[in-house]
Amino acid sequence: MPWRYLLPLMLMGLAVGAIISLKLGVQSFAWSTLWTAWQPASAAHFVVMEYRLPRVVLALLVGAALAVSGVLVQGVIRNPLASPDILGVNHAASLASLVALLLFPAFPLGWLPLVSFAGGCCALILLRWLTGTTSSLRLAVVGVALAACFASITDYLLLSRPQDINTALLWLTGSLWGRGWQMVLLALPLPLLLLISLSVGRDLDLLALGDERAATLGVALRPFQRGVLLLGVALAALAVAVCGPISFISLVVPHLARRLVGGRHARLLPFAALLGALVLLLADVLARTLSPPMELPAGVITALIGAPWFFWLLIRTR
Repeated sequence: MPWRYLLPLMLMGLAVGAIISLKLGVQSFAWSTLWTAWQPASAAHFVVMEYRLPRVVLALLVGAALAVSGVLVQGVIRNPLASPDILGVNHAASLASLVALLLFPAFPLGWLPLVSFAGGCCALILLRWLTGTTSSLRLAVVGVALAACFASITDYLLLSRPQDINTALLWLTGSLWGRGWQMVLLALPLPLLLLISLSVGRDLDLLALGDERAATLGVALRPFQRGVLLLGVALAALAVAVCGPISFISLVVPHLARRLVGGRHARLLPFAALLGALVLLLADVLARTLSPPMELPAGVITALIGAPWFFWLLIRTR
């Protein structure tokens, strides 16, 4: 199917998914009740407007941010296995947020994205120092090892401070549960970062031709690569600060988007953003409806989809 026909289908899918997300849950509403939820006197007003609508907004923003961060990191490193979660960036950002929350109880929530961003940058610097290469398998293996190391430190902190485990789990489950409008305000920089990411598509296309050709065509290689990597880490880290480490969207969605619209970044970046938003939105709906009244983390659903894809990519890139 030509890519130009996919755009209205994606927008329609997002609209339908948002409506279904507002309707379904432990307490499902009839369509007639749902349409009146904006009225304060409506029986569905609190559940829909104060609980489910913020989740829909966050699913759209976070899913788009994770997918675009994967496109940016893969485009700069030119590695199909390079994504913030596989390289350990998400786990490091989550660990940094956890340390701030547990060790500094009065830590202002508004500073959490900066702490998360710093943790993600440290993970990326450590990875490049340990590998010293852009080999697909080496980056993936060392990144997975770093992610396991960060996860182990996280587990230790949780076990050593059991009185604070409830606060920590709010960020560690990779879930949209309990996120309200305060978290939406925390995620407001994401639309700006997504818009900025759309402006680097042309230079990413040139970078795919090789460093020498890209430099000849006017790309300032080192500043551009560092800037785009920081942009990708910022998108992933802010998503982690809001919803925790949701796995595999930044790895799987860019590959799906390339199969649908090709590798030209002018099309790939916006389409990956739409597809990532749709994937996380549907994962959140499934997490709420598969086993009511218990709610699964959305990260569990995305991991069930993404883990087999990751193994397939590892086998294909040997």
